[in-house]
Amino acid sequence: MMQTSQKFDWVIKGGRVMDPANGLDGSYDVAVRAGRIAGVEVGLDPRQADNVYDAGGRLVVPGLIDLHVHGYHLATPLGVHADHYCLGRGVTTAVDAGSSGCDTFPGFRAFAAERFRTRVLAFLNISRTGLSFAGPGGVDMPGELETLKLVSVSDCVNCVSSNRDLLVGVKIRLSDTIADSGQNEPESYRRALEAAAGAGVPLMVHHSFSTVPLEECPGRMTGGDIYTHVYHGYPSTIVDPEQNQVHPAVRMARDNGVLFDIGHGMGAFNWTVGEICAAEDFWPDTISTDLHALTCEGPAYDLPAVMTRLLRLGMPLEEVVRRSTSVAAAAIGWEDRIGTLGIGREADIAVLELENVSEELEDCHGQMRRIDRRLVPRAVWRAGERGAITEPLCRSNRETIEAAKAWVPRLVVRDAPA
Repeated sequence: MMQTSQKFDWVIKGGRVMDPANGLDGSYDVAVRAGRIAGVEVGLDPRQADNVYDAGGRLVVPGLIDLHVHGYHLATPLGVHADHYCLGRGVTTAVDAGSSGCDTFPGFRAFAAERFRTRVLAFLNISRTGLSFAGPGGVDMPGELETLKLVSVSDCVNCVSSNRDLLVGVKIRLSDTIADSGQNEPESYRRALEAAAGAGVPLMVHHSFSTVPLEECPGRMTGGDIYTHVYHGYPSTIVDPEQNQVHPAVRMARDNGVLFDIGHGMGAFNWTVGEICAAEDFWPDTISTDLHALTCEGPAYDLPAVMTRLLRLGMPLEEVVRRSTSVAAAAIGWEDRIGTLGIGREADIAVLELENVSEELEDCHGQMRRIDRRLVPRAVWRAGERGAITEPLCRSNRETIEAAKAWVPRLVVRDAPA
């Protein structure tokens, strides 16, 4: 029975509470006291609270979890300000995907994880430098796997083992242009698999424009490992471009327990690939943005915008929320701490509005689809303290849409020419 002798700090009233971890989906009030969830009930008296938020007509969900961001702000070319682009959009936990390696992680702890109100966790890059000098990739840019001297299994394992409060896995990017024209990809991948197994954590793999075939990646990944950028349409796509079907090696990997993550980014969400996969009921296990300096004002924008794209593909709202909260928490082994509105848990809460709209929404290549619903963040609490909501500069950035079209000729799966 909930104790009511003390006032609540907050009561969030009248919203549709959707907490998949606890099987809740209905009209409830949520009470917060001393930074924790103190009650989820019907008809709480607002006079019991110091502050009341009217959530009528809106969704009240656990604080969103973005499993793939780049938040080493000002220290790497791709880093973004996590409180502006994550917490300000309803994301209370952001998981950095390999911005730091074992040699740069102390700085990540001090200047990212300890700097932001957003809870910032991380996958440690198998490259000891992380993304200190690395951009999105390209023939004229250096990459973190250009020499195998940067790839140490033992140092990676030791760093993870010494920093388990923040490090939840190992990350590797497999692309030919960041690995000496692909020559270092197979050995780097082998070492990343070894390091993740040695540390007892999942491996997250970026796999596009790679010399490593699907039979190896995700084929050699193990249960609990995470294959990100699952809906990209470049070489190494999970869709067989001849058959327009999900590749058998990918289905086998899912059967073996490999998790598949959106990782939207600036090139990894393709409406055509998503529609092929949706038709085959091949959905991502987790929904994430790959938010970085080149995606935060389009095409990714933020996690609610990426969630909106999954709604457009036909994923039910309840599943969109579940894969952005409790499933993401379980993927990094934090299901006992985040991703739920359970009594006594830290009060990480997001309020979202499901707006009726009629507008077009881009993918990463300027391919457009008309949407009739859009998720928009309206309020957020991190550990019981309310945060400020921020907004994109615009919701359909024509500049990034036009720039993205330059990559269309490199797609192996895309819309048929008009």
